[in-house]
Amino acid sequence: MVEHFVTFKFNHQTTDEQKNLAIEKLRTLKNEISGIVDLHCNHNFSDRNKGYEIGLSVRLNDKQALKHYGPHPKHQEAVAFLMEIGLEDLLVIDFEI
Repeated sequence: MVEHFVTFKFNHQTTDEQKNLAIEKLRTLKNEISGIVDLHCNHNFSDRNKGYEIGLSVRLNDKQALKHYGPHPKHQEAVAFLMEIGLEDLLVIDFEI
């Protein structure tokens, strides 16, 4: 199995409503992309977040499922929405479990 973590940082113009909608959109990927075993997404409440406001954790069957996940049209729609609302930076961590 593979664990895929992403944290998202937005510009100061991104609203809380837009961030909540982003979380909802990301959560739907669990039911739209094959190979996802589990998915969690929510606001980052850590006081050490360095400006990264949303966290995403996706557990996938294997590396092949991760390769399929990235270019999947539903994932690309979510990425486009994040960019549209002011995604400033992200950090990705992938590892086998």
